[in-house]
Amino acid sequence: MLIHGALCKRVLSTVVRPTGAPPLNALPSGVRRLTSEERASALYKGPVKAVVLDWSGTVADAHVLAPAVVFRDVFAEHGVPITMEEARLPMGLRKDLHIEKILEIPDVQRRWRRVKNGAAPTPDDVKALFDDFVPLQVSALRKYSSLVPGAREAVRKLRVELGCKIGVTTGFTEAMVDVLLEDTAAQGFVPDASVAGDSVQNDMGFRPTPFMVYENLVRLGVYPIQSVVKVDDTVGGIGEGLNAGCWAVGIAGCGNYTNVASLDEWERMPDDEKQRRIQYSRDKLVGSGAHYVIDSIHLLPDVVNDVNARLAAGDRP
Repeated sequence: MLIHGALCKRVLSTVVRPTGAPPLNALPSGVRRLTSEERASALYKGPVKAVVLDWSGTVADAHVLAPAVVFRDVFAEHGVPITMEEARLPMGLRKDLHIEKILEIPDVQRRWRRVKNGAAPTPDDVKALFDDFVPLQVSALRKYSSLVPGAREAVRKLRVELGCKIGVTTGFTEAMVDVLLEDTAAQGFVPDASVAGDSVQNDMGFRPTPFMVYENLVRLGVYPIQSVVKVDDTVGGIGEGLNAGCWAVGIAGCGNYTNVASLDEWERMPDDEKQRRIQYSRDKLVGSGAHYVIDSIHLLPDVVNDVNARLAAGDRP
């Protein structure tokens, strides 16, 4: 559908048993299975209470350059060059796990073995890469912390007009998030809660697990999960929202899948190539199972209005 002239794809989520479907398994005496009609009064029909955003590619760093550039540079320092596309493939994961996944790419493994005298990458190699990554990433975040166009106004509308609290999840560590919080506060963005990948107990702060979303909701004091919208530019981030049980919205007009090496490259890129990359991003996010895919964060308040209408009608994620 079109909202104010921009693309927003809505995917209906309610599952209806088809006519002629086989009966459900019989239950023993003393057990009653309630119908959806009988349970209708228990469904949450109130408005969206919280929107949980991603950092890079959603709120700040429009084309997710900070992590991609640093992954590329760190691997180069270890003698194994990787492409920007290879650096981006696991994007959305916690950064130590991201390095592990890069090392699982067959072409990267071949280059690694060639440079390392046939040796396969080990957990110690992952740790060494990550240890070198952290200070470079903290430094790079200062360069790439500009808010995505439309983010500040969208968040204002979500709060003031729609009564939503704002949370954030990320694959960055707390030390990295502290940089983002400081820099984006100076630009007018201050979330009500922010959870980093290393903030969750039992080492479970990674996508697509839902626990960073849940930790946000604890800090925000928000429930039920049907009242929550998760927004991201990656498949892993959409999976995080779906696994949490909330509404999931993908942003396609910027983010990881535009796959650029610099802001200058995007600015100089012909419009037809920009549209090709945005369409690729749309297709990736539609295939992720998102409830909505939008071209820009400025459309997010319109999506929340639509979710509110669906909740009022008895729909759910």
